[in-house]
Amino acid sequence: AQRIKNRNSTTAEIVRAIPRTRSWALTGTPVENSPDDLVGIFDYLSPGYLQVGMPMPEMAKRSKDYILRRTKDMVMSDMPPKLFRDADLDLTPEQWGTYEQAESEGVIRLAEMEEDLTIQHVFELVLRLKQICNFDPVTGSSCKLERLVADMEEVAASGKKAIVFSQWVNSVDKMRPALERFGPLEYHGKIPHKHRETVIDRFKNDPDCSVILMSYGAGSVGLNLQFCEYVFLFDRWWNPAIEDQAINRAHRIGAKGAVTVTRMMATSF
Repeated sequence: AQRIKNRNSTTAEIVRAIPRTRSWALTGTPVENSPDDLVGIFDYLSPGYLQVGMPMPEMAKRSKDYILRRTKDMVMSDMPPKLFRDADLDLTPEQWGTYEQAESEGVIRLAEMEEDLTIQHVFELVLRLKQICNFDPVTGSSCKLERLVADMEEVAASGKKAIVFSQWVNSVDKMRPALERFGPLEYHGKIPHKHRETVIDRFKNDPDCSVILMSYGAGSVGLNLQFCEYVFLFDRWWNPAIEDQAINRAHRIGAKGAVTVTRMMATSF
């Protein structure tokens, strides 16, 4: 159902056209972006039953009897725990210098825009500062990468595997050289779909591959990586639900042990 929730997509149109006598839909996220996601799924299950713009209470009432919902906690009480640790890191001197300059210049620019200022302009500045917290654009210096390399030493030495998530493929590209001795693999939007299954198979079966570098977009849906016991959030996503989906690539039914999640945060003071 994840593939047909956009009711205007070609995939959804083709699936709705398949002759059938009954319909089922299976999804872990019936509503991810907006109630229209649920309408898109019901357009396949029972066309016309839900409508775009329908009040939420009415939509909830109508869909209630059609939904069978079970959580992992309900079906498997012995799921291993998720252990969270927050890595609050000091920016390197190079990052800090670039950050201060970008922040100062950005705030002045926003002030000068006056009535032309929009939330998008503010968002762009915040995005820029977040990228600097990953890597200094001039020197490549990174407090997060230094911590990640140190942690990966322990992960690899114990024979475990780890997933590293970032929202930017550019950050993934910069991580790889420093992680080369851990046999890093990549899984993101630039990896062709026809090669992605091969990447996952190798990651699972090659003992020399201790880490896979993923973008949130490519790695948040439909992957079963329950053989991983470590997840690193190299940078934080705006929507906590997307982070949860990413973490649950490893924390799934069948996981062998506790999943340790490291959330990396760069501090500016």
